[in-house]
Amino acid sequence: MTTQNKTKLLVKILVGTAWIDGIIQPQERQYLQKVVTENNLNDDAEIKSLLSEIKPINPQECYQWLEEYLGKNPTIQDYEELLGSISALVYSDGDVDIQEAKLLNKLQNLDPYSQEKKSGFEQIINSIRQLYNKAISSN
Repeated sequence: MTTQNKTKLLVKILVGTAWIDGIIQPQERQYLQKVVTENNLNDDAEIKSLLSEIKPINPQECYQWLEEYLGKNPTIQDYEELLGSISALVYSDGDVDIQEAKLLNKLQNLDPYSQEKKSGFEQIINSIRQLYNKAISSN
């Protein structure tokens, strides 16, 4: 997958993540616009369509994009970029919805660092801890 296609797929995942709780919050919308602008995707027809908010994105589609982005053997760099981007989006509105926590849990299961499977509770706690640490380090 080319870098441009990977970046576009990352943006699609972020839009899907913003929709995962059923509504795109204003702060999430601002974050998405910033990412789109930074990656010169403002004129991309598919991205424009996704950002129009005319049609919600099904959570299953978001999960499918997530798996496509990481592939079967994700690199540490790809995983960290994805986790950082999703975490920033999820935390942008100051509220972690249960569907967003589930997405972060799913992402934790794909962590290439993880050699052993942790309980669902531990994974959610770790996801929230990572969000908190990222929020603190960005201030």
